[in-house]
Amino acid sequence: MTVSFECTTRTSLPMLELFDRARSIDAHKESMARSREEAVGGVTSGLISNGGEVTWRAWHFGVPLRMTSRITEMDPPDYFVDEQVKGPFRRFRHVHEFSSDSEGTTMVDRIEFEAPLGVVGRLVEKLVLARYLQNLIETRNRHLAGDFVR
Repeated sequence: MTVSFECTTRTSLPMLELFDRARSIDAHKESMARSREEAVGGVTSGLISNGGEVTWRAWHFGVPLRMTSRITEMDPPDYFVDEQVKGPFRRFRHVHEFSSDSEGTTMVDRIEFEAPLGVVGRLVEKLVLARYLQNLIETRNRHLAGDFVR
């Protein structure tokens, strides 16, 4: 069963700057320092582009995990999509959308995922993973927007 959620972040940063921060491997590593997330394969620093892959190693729930994601769609500076190509989920898709107005930039993250554990996985998805992942995305977004969050 697919679980989905959305996070919205408003900031005074220019749209292109926030777009680049969102696809920065280095900014992602900084924002995920608590889970010791490291890029260990593919694009391991700088900005990832369409077709680029990165393999992340991190600790979540006290367990070491690896996940390889690929940028499958990109239209700078409006949106990009990353999807798991190998890792702990049956399916994981993250759409990053950006828009601007006279007051700043809005970033909307749309996440869809499926856990790999059948019926048990469905309970874990809804009760634990969705909340945990949403918290990770919100933490990451606060870091990306820095002192410019509104």
